[in-house]
Amino acid sequence: MNCLQHLLKEPPILAGSRSMRRPSPLNLAMVRGGSRRSNTVKTASGTSTSSAENSAMEPGADKSDTYSTNMTQAMGAALTYRHELGMNYNFICPDLIVGSCLQSPSDVDKLREIGVKTVFCLQQDPDLEYFGVDICAIQDYCLECKDIEHCREEVRDFDAFDLRLRLPAVISKLYKLASHNGGITYIHCTAGLGRAPAVALAYMFWILGYNLNEGHQLLQSKRPSFPKLEAIKLATADILTGLSKNCITLKWKNGSCSSVEISGLDIGWGQKIPLAYDEEKRAWFLERELPEGRYEYKYVVDGNWVCNEHEMKTKPNADGHVNNYIQVARDGTSDEEKAMRERLTGPDPDLTKEERLMIKEYLEQYTEQ
Repeated sequence: MNCLQHLLKEPPILAGSRSMRRPSPLNLAMVRGGSRRSNTVKTASGTSTSSAENSAMEPGADKSDTYSTNMTQAMGAALTYRHELGMNYNFICPDLIVGSCLQSPSDVDKLREIGVKTVFCLQQDPDLEYFGVDICAIQDYCLECKDIEHCREEVRDFDAFDLRLRLPAVISKLYKLASHNGGITYIHCTAGLGRAPAVALAYMFWILGYNLNEGHQLLQSKRPSFPKLEAIKLATADILTGLSKNCITLKWKNGSCSSVEISGLDIGWGQKIPLAYDEEKRAWFLERELPEGRYEYKYVVDGNWVCNEHEMKTKPNADGHVNNYIQVARDGTSDEEKAMRERLTGPDPDLTKEERLMIKEYLEQYTEQ
């Protein structure tokens, strides 16, 4: 269980099912907001408190320590970010940098001095509010400079599912900007340890021709970080075989409790979905459509986080936490598509020349609606 305080309050809205091998561009523009699903989703605290409000509620808290703790819990690796030390970054390739967030317009000048032409920001408003970053001042200064472009493509922090859905749109924009602006591209999230390295690695895999594991090794040798490889693998398979969904049903059999919710699944650990109670069956149910993949989750019964002993459970992680999980399969898959997905989501995925060309064409044609 990861109780994170810097997540969006809305769940991603999924694109429709796809079954063709070369699908039309997925409508991932709705991932960042829009109408709610039929199941109401709320934050883990049960309120709509922003990161800035949380920090105001804890005036003595060290923001960097809190963020580092949340990041370590979410990513399953000991990671530290010290915002007070300023922007930090590493060259991954001669024209590609991964780093932490810009904190003021003066950071723009630092990047201009080393030849950066594109600043590619993955942060959301709660990320910026938490550390008090004035993104408008940074964007305005980039416009004033005229020789550097600032682009913002939001991805939810600590959320591999949102990353998977957003990657095609994000890499499409990154590819077009890097091709147009030339020079060096600076990709950043907040700490530069999760979202930014994942986007850089997907770009290296899809566009620059790296094998995924080779690209990951290069990335780690330059900037030790924790990109979600599974999200990149699944996003790759989604582009080449289509994004297909299946309906799943989860059940909590206990009529004596007053509320049952689920956290995790496709909404992240910072939100909850309430289950509906069936009086006749004396049990709580949740029906939800999910794309193919493995999803971890946990029940919250009358406020207590628990596993369902009648559903599959993970092995304890480094912190001893155990979650339920479900593996969602896709229906009507041809043998060719099944073999491709197994290869692309396996331990050593690589793309053929034809597949990489298909992905590039897909990204070139991609438009968000």
